[in-house]
Amino acid sequence: MNAIVISAVWGVVMMFSGLFSKNKAVVRTLAVLGMALLLLTNLLEMGGVQLFHVNTNNMLSFDSFGLLFNTIAFISTLLFFLLSGRDMENVGVNLAEYYALIFFISCGISISTSFNSLLMLFLGIEIISIPLYILTGSDKRNLKSNEASLKYFLMGSFSTGLMLMGIALIYGVKGSFDINTIAAGTSTLSSMMAAGLLLLIFSMAFKVSAAPFHFWTPDVYDGAPTVFTSFMATIVKGAVFIAFIRLLQGAFDETHAKWRLIIAIITAATLLIGNITAVFQQSVKRMLAYSSIAQAGFMLFSLVALNGMAKEGLIFYTAAYSLATIGAFAILIRMKDYTFEGFNGLAKHHPLLAATNTIFLLSLAGIPATAGFMAKFYMLAAVVNSGETMWLVIIAIICAAISVYYYFRVIQAMYFKDGEAQSIPVSAGFKGLLVVLAAIIILLGLFPHVLINKLYLMF
Repeated sequence: MNAIVISAVWGVVMMFSGLFSKNKAVVRTLAVLGMALLLLTNLLEMGGVQLFHVNTNNMLSFDSFGLLFNTIAFISTLLFFLLSGRDMENVGVNLAEYYALIFFISCGISISTSFNSLLMLFLGIEIISIPLYILTGSDKRNLKSNEASLKYFLMGSFSTGLMLMGIALIYGVKGSFDINTIAAGTSTLSSMMAAGLLLLIFSMAFKVSAAPFHFWTPDVYDGAPTVFTSFMATIVKGAVFIAFIRLLQGAFDETHAKWRLIIAIITAATLLIGNITAVFQQSVKRMLAYSSIAQAGFMLFSLVALNGMAKEGLIFYTAAYSLATIGAFAILIRMKDYTFEGFNGLAKHHPLLAATNTIFLLSLAGIPATAGFMAKFYMLAAVVNSGETMWLVIIAIICAAISVYYYFRVIQAMYFKDGEAQSIPVSAGFKGLLVVLAAIIILLGLFPHVLINKLYLMF
């Protein structure tokens, strides 16, 4: 409850800060302090200190799984503010409002990771989605941004309708929105219950950009301001996955065998479409958009397995993927040319940027000694331990090999091709943060028990 209240209140504070101060440095500092406070209060709640005692009538349940993800999400958002805060100033004049929307999204994330009722799931997902529609179209001078926002809004509204219909069908069968009540006696699925479950799966698959519900993702990620694309593709996606696994394990665990094949097919399609289409992209930003679809395919393994290791793997994967993607986008934002040719010779003229970007890309590709490798390992191990859908593991390994090709295209351009020197505005603080981010990724890859041991204490 600490995170929900603090993020909502600080979102309002950020809105009014734009009225009382036109100094962008003040607004940016206030946002960083607010996210640090949000992180601190969430850590306090993990330790049993709840600042706000609100009777939620069991509609929210603040367990260690959701609180740990909140911690990872808030740390990632804090790093995002520190790395890309100045780039948000270049999007438009409404800097305070951009930060306010991100704090409101953090409120939605906190609800989505702690819901115990389908009503709270719906509210959490919508509190996340509506500010994203606005942030996508925040660059009003760019027609691609306006188009992306409209497309995202229309497609998002359609998926929301599917979710509401699914919730209505389930309520019609069970007479309750409580996931524990829904879980009771669902060893067999009636036709109406099965229809409601399918609609929920399809709507949530849209939110995480899983195939064949991914068609909005490349255009929206490409059209949105790059600084917000990195936030949308990482922290937001991870939060929806946590809500996804919380829904399926909490309400439909007993019927897992009946719908596992559907999730497995969606996972295979997501992996294949995401990786194969990423190979043919000429824009690094669009390539990262398609690769985010492929990364969602690996995260879907947690739903296929739906065991303790799957939940551990999902938390670890979200941390590894978020840190690497935020770092890669922080560098991409400062590039004048988003094509692969734009990275030609970067190692010669900006060796530190090239070195850290290489670590980020190696982690996304799942190369050993990086956090991305251990993340993929845990997701695959979860399915292997379940003893089901081994064919999916083979597809995932093939797709992981394919992903190495398009990530290494950027590394090849930076180190093995000649290019003109670019004037890239980077400060010493920015370089230092990139090094810290790269070091965390390496440390998590070499010593995954730092995070995994914390997860074992939970389960």
